[in-house]
Amino acid sequence: MIIAIPDDYHGVVHQLDCLAKLSGHEVRIFRDVAPASDRLIANLREAEIVVPVRERTRFTRAIIEHLPRLKVFSQTGRSTHHIDVAACTGRGIVVTCGTNASPYTVAEHTWALILSSLRRLPEETAMMRRGEFRQSFSGTLHGRTLGIFGLGKIGKLVAATGASFGMRVLVFGRDASISAARASGYGVAAGKAELFEQSDVLVLMVRLTSATRGAVTAEDLARMKPTALFVNTARAELVAPGAMVAALKSGRPGRAAVDVYENEPVLLGDHPLLGLDNALCTPHTAWLEQDTYEMYFGEAFDNILAFIGGKPVNIVNPEVLGRR
Repeated sequence: MIIAIPDDYHGVVHQLDCLAKLSGHEVRIFRDVAPASDRLIANLREAEIVVPVRERTRFTRAIIEHLPRLKVFSQTGRSTHHIDVAACTGRGIVVTCGTNASPYTVAEHTWALILSSLRRLPEETAMMRRGEFRQSFSGTLHGRTLGIFGLGKIGKLVAATGASFGMRVLVFGRDASISAARASGYGVAAGKAELFEQSDVLVLMVRLTSATRGAVTAEDLARMKPTALFVNTARAELVAPGAMVAALKSGRPGRAAVDVYENEPVLLGDHPLLGLDNALCTPHTAWLEQDTYEMYFGEAFDNILAFIGGKPVNIVNPEVLGRR
């Protein structure tokens, strides 16, 4: 089988131990960053199986129709919203996905952003190299309020770490988040307004759906303290378009730390947040960690082998199996 892996622009897939599972097959790894459609199609035209790297490429009907040999999309991770599954089903293409997800890497990265931002670590490093000294205080966590918008698996890890620093944890979200907060002894905000008004550090941990898109509005951000930090390691689309940049320019909140963007990857520094001194930005690398890659790709490769062996598993569009 010819197995293609696009979007490995970090150049790390070849380092994975689990890649040995595909021994005996022709594996083609492409490092192009956001290639144009014609380049993407040219790269994948001969592929019988494509392994998308998370959601880096949208596989539209137009692209799928130009991949004549494609039999399987074996998705890394659980999300397949970037693949036109209906188009795949119409073409008899099987779509498989993962069943596991690690909350730890995102939780760890979230705290790396919080501590780096409040303690001004990037600025301190740059100033030290220049022989300069910062002439302002950094922030601290003990006794402050940690707001969690969405207390799921990742949110629970973030909240527990905050509590260990002596922070007051305040939660807002759906019923499951509220129940989890009460079970853990955390505070529950009476509403979204209270969460934004009281948080010294506010972490966005909501899953992106049609209902949550744009859930954080300009009015919400304007309620935050001028000393507060807003953190988003979930999805950029959870915040209303343009609201984050405008809020930071107006000084409420005082700072932001983000790992997610509306259009990824961000190329040539072309994002308005990168022009702001009060924004700490990382290029959606929270999950760029070997154990996590081994888990996601290992399961994607297992799904491939199950399909080749005639016992497909984790199928998103099982109705296609009867056609095949």
